[in-house]
Parts: sequence; structure tokens; C-alpha cells
Amino acid sequence: MNKYLDINPEVKEALDSGKPVVALESTIISHGMPYPQNVETALNVERIIRENGAVPATIAIIGGRLKAGLTPDEIEYFGKKGPEITKASRRDLAMLCAKGEDGACTVTTTMMIAHMAGIRVFATGGIGGVHRGAEITMDISADLEELAQTPVMVICAGCKSILDIGLTLEYLETHGVPVIGMGTEDMPAFYTSKSGFKVDYKVDSPEELANFFRTHIELGMKGGILVGNPIPDEYSMDPEVINPAIDQAIRECNELGIKGKATTPFLLAKVKELTGGDSLDSNIQLVYNNAKIAAQTAAYLCK
Repeated sequence: MNKYLDINPEVKEALDSGKPVVALESTIISHGMPYPQNVETALNVERIIRENGAVPATIAIIGGRLKAGLTPDEIEYFGKKGPEITKASRRDLAMLCAKGEDGACTVTTTMMIAHMAGIRVFATGGIGGVHRGAEITMDISADLEELAQTPVMVICAGCKSILDIGLTLEYLETHGVPVIGMGTEDMPAFYTSKSGFKVDYKVDSPEELANFFRTHIELGMKGGILVGNPIPDEYSMDPEVINPAIDQAIRECNELGIKGKATTPFLLAKVKELTGGDSLDSNIQLVYNNAKIAAQTAAYLCK
């Protein structure tokens, strides 16, 4: 086991016993929403995973230690510190460990630490991807590279709709990452259930999804699998409301010259402001839905 890795005792017992475990990211706690709503949401996600037969493992870096599974007190700590915590991608991991600092795990680092711990399934809100205008800026999320090399199944509601969804799918295709639609042939668009872009394959149940991933592993495939799980219809936003808000947020981001790690938090906060908070409500509900499917899939994967 990696000498920097601490596995929560409940998570370790589940892994040793062959019980289902679902990884969760911590950036959504520190950077995704304000306190105390962030802590409440994180604890609710863990509750939903337990109710659906799996053990939650929220993943973070605390004091230079890689944590696979947080206690409620550690989640509270993360929620209160919020954006003061470094948003940690692959390039930040060694420095944070060397300096004994905290890090909020993105999709990339959650996949890495989950894989170190032996956790196969990961539920999140949306992945990073190719940013609009990337043909000029070269702004492409490290999440896509991690999907190409780390064998973890990531269940999300699509890439964040502030991104270029078409180019994101093209990038994943180039790197051989299968993109699966849960009950849909249309890639979800985060706040809405359809993007107009097709997934590679459609599955209709968590059991079918688990069988697909089991075969992927048994074949010795190098990378992971991305699952697009649409936001439930009752929480989906009206495209005529959300799309103009996203376009305006991107314009303001460009005008202010915001780049790199700060881009996505700025855009999500601006979209929340422009929609009067409705986008955050949708964000929370889609995370709950992804947690449910991930737990059910992990349970079938362990059978």
C-alpha cells in the first residue's frame, strides 16, 4: 500500500471483505457550494450510498495524507475551510504530501487515490473536459487524461455544460475511453438530460453496467469508463434559461482574464448567480442520483 495513503477503517473492512465501496470527491465540498450546505450535501450523498448497499469513501488530502474515506468531523472541517483548501489535481499531489498540506480532490486525484485503495466505482457531479475555445487556449482538463490511464468507473451527469461537450467526447474517443449512457443514447449535459451528442453505448440497468465494467477489467484494459447518468427530469433545467446563463458566464470569465484552476469555480458560481440559485439545486439533485446508481453498480460488481 502507498505509504502516504490512509484508508478509513470502515472502508478498509469493506474492501477486505469484498463489499461494495463508492468513492466520492471532496472538491464539491470545498469549492462546489457554500457552508453549511456543502457539508449537508456531502453527508446526504454518503447516506444515499449506504441506503443503496455500499460503503461511501469521500476522498481528500489532509495534512499531507491521502484519505480514502473521511469521518463526519473531517467533512465538517473541509466544509468550513472551503476554498482556502488547495484544489488538487495530479500535478499538485506530491507537493501537498511533501509539505503536509490539505488538498481538495478533483475527479483526477479522486480516481488516483481510489485506485491506490482498490476502489473501482466513483460517483461525482460532472467531469472536467475540453473548454470552449480550447483550440486557442489548450485548456483541457486533466480528468480526461486520468480516464485514459486509471481503471476506475466514473458515474456523472456528463461533463459540465460550461464546456465543449462535442470536443470532450472526441478527446475521450481518441484516448480509447468508453462513454456509456445510463438508459440513454444521448450524452447528458449536466443541468439538462440531453446534449445532442451520442454516447458510445447504452445500458439499461446498474447490473448491465457492472457486467460491462467487469469485462473491461478482466480484459486488462488500461483506462477507465465514463458513465453519463442523466439528471432526473423533475430537476432538469430549462435549456432556454440555463444556456444563456452559461454563455454570459463564459463571456465574463473571458473579459476578466480568468484561467486555469479558477475557471470552473468562477463559471459555476456565476451561473448560480444568474439562475437565482436554481443551478445549484439541480447540481445537488444530480449528485444524489449519481450516488444511487454508483452504489447499486458497485453492489452488482461485487457479486
